[in-house]
Amino acid sequence: MTTTTTVPTPEPANAPATTGSSPVFSVHNLWKVFGPKAERIPGDPELAALTPAELRARTGCTAAVRDVSFDVRKGEVFVVMGLSGSGKSTLVRCLTRLIEPTSGSLAIDDEDVLAMDTARLRELRRHRAAMVFQHFGLLPHRSVLDNVAYGLEIQGVSKAERRRRAQDVVAKVGLEGMEQRRPGQLSGGQQQRVGLARALAVDPEVLLFDEPFSALDPLIRRDMQEEVIRLHREEGRTMVFITHDLNEALRLGDRIALMRDGSIVQLGTPEEIVGSPADDYVRDFVQNVPREQVMTVRTAMRAGDCGGSEHPGRLAPDTVVIDAIRTVAHSGRAACVVEDGRCLGVVDHERLLDVVAGAGPSKEAV
Repeated sequence: MTTTTTVPTPEPANAPATTGSSPVFSVHNLWKVFGPKAERIPGDPELAALTPAELRARTGCTAAVRDVSFDVRKGEVFVVMGLSGSGKSTLVRCLTRLIEPTSGSLAIDDEDVLAMDTARLRELRRHRAAMVFQHFGLLPHRSVLDNVAYGLEIQGVSKAERRRRAQDVVAKVGLEGMEQRRPGQLSGGQQQRVGLARALAVDPEVLLFDEPFSALDPLIRRDMQEEVIRLHREEGRTMVFITHDLNEALRLGDRIALMRDGSIVQLGTPEEIVGSPADDYVRDFVQNVPREQVMTVRTAMRAGDCGGSEHPGRLAPDTVVIDAIRTVAHSGRAACVVEDGRCLGVVDHERLLDVVAGAGPSKEAV
């Protein structure tokens, strides 16, 4: 019998409060160290404090993931972003123990992943957390439909049932009419859709994406990003998305964990990261981001009410600044930021331009 162990649920100080339900993934003080006697590094404050170069020189070890803590909430797109070598791909592989963590705690739905035996781990990977990789790994001799159904076949699902479910998912990702083609007859974007459909077919609780679109042409990559956004909007499925592309992270993520040298240097919403960088590294990272496409009117609004029940302009709180500028310019007057019929505040042309210029959050914002 498999023993289920409950582990503590961390909530990083720079992350918003959890929203009631337990997180899907809960990661606390996670380390992955490669090298001789790796297990000594996390427990030794002196070694743990060394820079990557100092640690390699002194111990021959590399800390790919350093003391990382975060929660992934049900239904969110959680993006882990960083440059090559930052530790992001190692981190996502630790979530299902494709790579064994060196120390720390890791849970899915409050169940201790590090305590899982082989059978329980197999169930986790086959049913609960499906991976979508950059390299599609499609079976070249099988049709699109049979590639999509492969995970169900491994699970022992009957042929008729798995083909029915695979057909449903093929239609969902826009491959209808291509069911009998072989992977070699598909474009790169179509092959990635097959990989996505194969992961969806097993109906996982969470989808784990490891830089799935980085090898695709820019236009195809954007199409696949739109596909992820559409699927998330329609299904609300929890997703963990790994990328080195800041624009992709900002476009897809509800929250973003920005990594450097194995550590998370900032965790927050796209607006928090662009609007309030945690340090110079993050500030340099986001300096060329068009702020008007990321910042929302929550940042720009001031306390007040336009008066009456009509609420001129009627902007939702998550309206991005570029759209608010168009609204205010068209009307020639300030606009109300309205939620549930209540005016939260007012935005005008001057305050919107202040946000674009990087003046920072309004002290009067409510």
